[in-house]
Amino acid sequence: MILVRPAARDEADALARIGLSAWCKGIRPLVSAEVATAIERDNPFLPFLREMGTRILVAEVEGQAAGIGACEHADDTISDIWVAPAFEGRGVGSALVRALEAQILERGYSEARIEVAAANERALELYQRLGYRQAWRKVVLDPVLRENLEKIGLTRLLSPA
Repeated sequence: MILVRPAARDEADALARIGLSAWCKGIRPLVSAEVATAIERDNPFLPFLREMGTRILVAEVEGQAAGIGACEHADDTISDIWVAPAFEGRGVGSALVRALEAQILERGYSEARIEVAAANERALELYQRLGYRQAWRKVVLDPVLRENLEKIGLTRLLSPA
């Protein structure tokens, strides 16, 4: 069973390791060695998690943190879904997306948005399986990586349960 809950302030270090391990598997192959080295050295997940605090959602499997998710700007956009590689394929990403969609609905939005690197096929397949449809595809400057990446913007209409 997967439990989704708000992050605790004292677990930022552990959650940052989850984020970085997921990033290394899914995004690292898409960026330059220089960017990858900087991300691995600085782990930008740590300041992000500390700033977001309990607004980060954590998915647990058998009491162990397995993934994190967020809507960074508390709007209709899911900004982050990161699943520890050891927990991929077990429903963690789906549980996080659904929990974030519920928050989006509570904020009064009827549609959820998410962006994904076009080459991150595993994540793209997950979002499409959950009912997201492509709204756009273009090369954009990623603000964290400071590199251009081809991204796909996806949307899904939400309905109250």
